[in-house]
Amino acid sequence: MKKELLKNIALKIHRNPELAFEEKKAVNILTKPLKEAGFNVQVGLAGMDTAFKAVWENNKNKNRPKIAFLAEYDALKEMGHACGHNLIGTIAVGAALALTEVCNELPGTLIVLGTPAEEGGGGKVIMANQSVFDEIDAVMLCHPKNKTMTIRDGLALVHVKFKFYGKESHASVAPEKGISALEAMINSFVAINSLRQFVKDNVKIHGIINKGGVAPNIVPKYCEAEFLIRASTLEELEKVKLKVYEAVKHAGGAVGADVEIEEGLEYADRNNNKKLANLFKNNLEKLGEEVSPPPKIGEIGSSDIGNVSHLTATIHPYIKICSEDIINHTPEFKEAAASEKGIDGMIKATKAMAMTGYDLFYKDDALKEVRSEFNTWEATEKRRK
Repeated sequence: MKKELLKNIALKIHRNPELAFEEKKAVNILTKPLKEAGFNVQVGLAGMDTAFKAVWENNKNKNRPKIAFLAEYDALKEMGHACGHNLIGTIAVGAALALTEVCNELPGTLIVLGTPAEEGGGGKVIMANQSVFDEIDAVMLCHPKNKTMTIRDGLALVHVKFKFYGKESHASVAPEKGISALEAMINSFVAINSLRQFVKDNVKIHGIINKGGVAPNIVPKYCEAEFLIRASTLEELEKVKLKVYEAVKHAGGAVGADVEIEEGLEYADRNNNKKLANLFKNNLEKLGEEVSPPPKIGEIGSSDIGNVSHLTATIHPYIKICSEDIINHTPEFKEAAASEKGIDGMIKATKAMAMTGYDLFYKDDALKEVRSEFNTWEATEKRRK
């Protein structure tokens, strides 16, 4: 495998961080080697300029199976690639190149899907809503982390902006003529904090203040807060949202302010395909990688791959690139995502993904067992609902 090529791709994306839906350089960097290798590449997908689809298919067998490697490549605001998406995109591309180089005539179709805006924009949600994953049999994405795992849960999530509208006035001369949007917002934070003892342990609610007024001697006319609300499932998320929204509306109304709630896309909880994860685990162990069990409690985030996992067999394993005291979304993790240890982890994950793709295409019953598990889960979910 071409380690130097993949290293250069990962480091180039790392040096050129781009935010959600703006990842044009990353798309060019990732699709160039796919085009050169003979993949049929389409840039622009599901209404997003920075989504892409690269297809390698055998003309003798264009139908099944269809296996997809997912690429992420968006960065974090002000922090760059502190979540290691420069490595995720490179892993998907590298695995596809490795697999097709060894097996030029695959018995089916291999797809690399470029999925933008994981960090809040929900690129995979948009793609899922537009049927991009409907005919795909299995999906894989590998994420860098401080430990190697092949199974880990993900919380359902919604991104919400609360907009508070008051009335300006001089804060000293005539405060009684004003309505403070800031007080409405502060009251909302207090109200949300009061809810925390009345929700389940796996509910997470965290927010920031985007706009808090323009000057201390002016009663703030407009303020804005941004929150992420998480719960174990989409159904549980709906219940929590109602509580939070009511708390915010009443908190704003208590001081006479109006409240507007702007809700973003919902990320679903994650349905891990255990059969597929076990294939990936076996391949990592063949490469000498120690695989850790998932945490018994806590240490759970969210990703828009959850929405994909409700549509087809999906895994989202993790590869270790740093010591366990370094956490994603920190300057230290950003440094790890461009380190030699980070590159080594990326190469190992690339090999494991290519090997797992090989298993699905060539091993008797491998894909059949993966699909059987997903179909059973899907039937159970339909009966439950």
